[in-house]
Amino acid sequence: MRRYGSSKARIALFMVLIGAILFSVSTSMAQEAAAEAAAPERPGMFSTLMRLILGHMDIVFFTIMICSVIGVTLIIKSLIHVRASVMLPDSSINAIREMVANRQFKELLEFTEKDQSFVSKALNPALKRAPSFSAMKEALETAIGEQTAEQFRKIEYLNILGNLGPLLGLLGTVLGMIDAFAALQAAKGAANPADLAGGISAALTHTFLGLMLAVPCLAAFGVLRTMVDRLTIRGSLIAEEILLSIKPAERPATAPAVKKAAAVSEA
Repeated sequence: MRRYGSSKARIALFMVLIGAILFSVSTSMAQEAAAEAAAPERPGMFSTLMRLILGHMDIVFFTIMICSVIGVTLIIKSLIHVRASVMLPDSSINAIREMVANRQFKELLEFTEKDQSFVSKALNPALKRAPSFSAMKEALETAIGEQTAEQFRKIEYLNILGNLGPLLGLLGTVLGMIDAFAALQAAKGAANPADLAGGISAALTHTFLGLMLAVPCLAAFGVLRTMVDRLTIRGSLIAEEILLSIKPAERPATAPAVKKAAAVSEA
């Protein structure tokens, strides 16, 4: 699990997936080109699909394309930021541990104020509540909850796009079927298949585009959600460990206080 969580492993896996996709697409295009050369009157599936997509460039098409660009941008941005080297950099954690070990609390407060790592953002509100440890612990738990929710909010837009894709495809499907039935009505019910093909092809094309938007976004959202969950739990444990190392030792009860408690009990 830790090997997969490293950035090098994720980049290698991503490159392998991209290579497999490009290889399959190039192989399909080569086969279709050979099929078209052998039978020019019958175009290949890929060229037919591209011609159908480019032939139905309406408002639904452009909306799905804009959402696709946004989705790809969010996926790339999230893969860059949802990493241990960004959220939990070793340099920040080691610097915090060193300042705690040297009891440099003023420098620690200034460092966590400026540092943007998960641990620093969680510890800074707790350090401001010193010396009350109960208040520090409460502030730490609140900060951890806020930071975790913020990380999940950043990838939630992928979930929205993934659920929006089928709905946009359904909208295009409905519009295409309306077009097909309008052609049937215009022909007084005697329309030939060619008159209905335009609306039906538009309906199926929009459905295809909606699925092409939804599948990558939902898949990326599921992977990123797992990564965020794992990193935030790890950061929470580190922050709690550091806070416990700052906890002042409990003072033993003084002799007068003990005597007073004994006198009260005897009375």
